[in-house]
Amino acid sequence: MVSRQHGFTLLEILVVMALMGLMYALVPPLISTSGSTTELRAAARQLAAGLRKARGHAVASHRDATLTVDVEQHRFQVTGDSRDYALPKTAALSVYTAKAEAVEEKVAAIRFFPDGSSTGGAIGIANGGVKFRVDVDWLTGSVTILD
Repeated sequence: MVSRQHGFTLLEILVVMALMGLMYALVPPLISTSGSTTELRAAARQLAAGLRKARGHAVASHRDATLTVDVEQHRFQVTGDSRDYALPKTAALSVYTAKAEAVEEKVAAIRFFPDGSSTGGAIGIANGGVKFRVDVDWLTGSVTILD
């Protein structure tokens, strides 16, 4: 009977090390892209929540309410809420709204009316190839996040 030694050959070890090196090179970019996607998605959800809050405030108080976005400072405010909400500084922001709601060159608002309708518009947030858009329907005031 011939006794066989247990263990790995040099070739097997080299193949495993090559695979580990390949994984080490490919995985970090995937993780960093995923992080920015998550951050942008969270910001889009935060904007959508702010818009829904403004709509709710308008309906409950029977007065107009706005969500005002400062594109340059990466911040937004909601009527009836004294807080400033921060958006990611690395993201590119764009606001599409009625011309009458352009407060300044880099500041714009989306207005909600007591009946739940709005001036309508959209807020875009992007970083690299990742983009989200928060749409506001002018007739119903409904808020939708689009990828």
